[in-house]
Amino acid sequence: MKGGNTHLTDLSLTTRYLERKLAFQLGAATLARIVLNTARRFIYPFTSVLSRGLGVPLTAITSLVAVNQVTGMLSPLFGPLSDRWGYRRMMLAGLLMLAGGMLIGGLLPIYAAVLLALFLAGLGKSIFDPALQAYVGERVLYRHRGLAIGLIELSWAGSSLLGIPLVGLLMERAGWRSPFFLLGGLGLLGAGVLGLLIPAKSHRQDASVATGFRETWRQLSRERAAIGALGFALLISAANDNLFIVYGAWLEKAFGLSTVALGTATLVIGAAELLGEGITATIADRIGLKRAVAAGVALSALSYALLPWMGSTLPLALLGLFIAFLTFEFTIVTAFSLFTEVLPRTRATMMSATVAAASLGRVIGALIGGPVWLTGGLMTTGLLSAVISALALACLFWGLRGWRASAAL
Repeated sequence: MKGGNTHLTDLSLTTRYLERKLAFQLGAATLARIVLNTARRFIYPFTSVLSRGLGVPLTAITSLVAVNQVTGMLSPLFGPLSDRWGYRRMMLAGLLMLAGGMLIGGLLPIYAAVLLALFLAGLGKSIFDPALQAYVGERVLYRHRGLAIGLIELSWAGSSLLGIPLVGLLMERAGWRSPFFLLGGLGLLGAGVLGLLIPAKSHRQDASVATGFRETWRQLSRERAAIGALGFALLISAANDNLFIVYGAWLEKAFGLSTVALGTATLVIGAAELLGEGITATIADRIGLKRAVAAGVALSALSYALLPWMGSTLPLALLGLFIAFLTFEFTIVTAFSLFTEVLPRTRATMMSATVAAASLGRVIGALIGGPVWLTGGLMTTGLLSAVISALALACLFWGLRGWRASAAL
């Protein structure tokens, strides 16, 4: 009996050690994602600064934004490689791409170099994110998946609340090139730390996993749950960007906000993202991921529909935006948690396809958002986003009807 107790004690100590080790790995990965997300997002508020620094028109900088968005649609090319070569290797590759690109942009202050820098930064994120999400799906029990994904997704809000303000401070104090050097150095540091924390042989390869690109994607296309998940990701992203692309113009026109005041509105959105990710981490697992995603997108649709009615005063308008972005962020982060279990044998392939679908949705939303707002104002924008979100909910129900998580422990 005594020997049995000793065995149980040793097993408990080993389990706690492994959990602590995984926590350190995910903590380091979250910090690395703040760097990746900052490199991906900092161009938006500082387009005029980069335009002056490079001596090019503003339209040339907006082309950099488009190139940055396109990289998300290249993510599916690398998902099968992550499943074959290991998630650690692809996470490190993504960080090294970021580091190389940022250092090139800092060292060579010309338009072509900055174009390459932002392309590599975006591509690095599109490789890193699905590999990390797949690693979480492989290492974290399904019943704790929402907590794990919610915590690493805090890095998205972290880039808004910490990374981008730091970039602005650096640009003001040390010139527009300084953030490129900092982000490049942090990318190298992140790759080194993750390389030490995550063992080289950490990927549990299933021998039955198809190794060819064509066969891998054929397998995905035969799974109704996967198709439903991808349709859902595309639609909710289109609904959100349909609003995101015009909310600044709406606030400026309706309330006469200055550029500084619009920056404050961005902080409201960053706070909403942070809270949405925190809610995923704390309650999504308790109520069930499928139920949480369905509730989130329903509330998101309702918030879009009600937003035009909250535009009578600035505080109400900001509250409406806060609720819209809060419900969206909760929905998308919880959906990522759920989708890590849709194709458990090829998780990185599934998550890279999800990233691509969401990126395509954002492009569609950005393309339709301007014309929709100019034609019908915020009322049409809000109602269209609500309808698209309702279609996303229908797509989710269709795809996951009868589906059960294989790891629902």
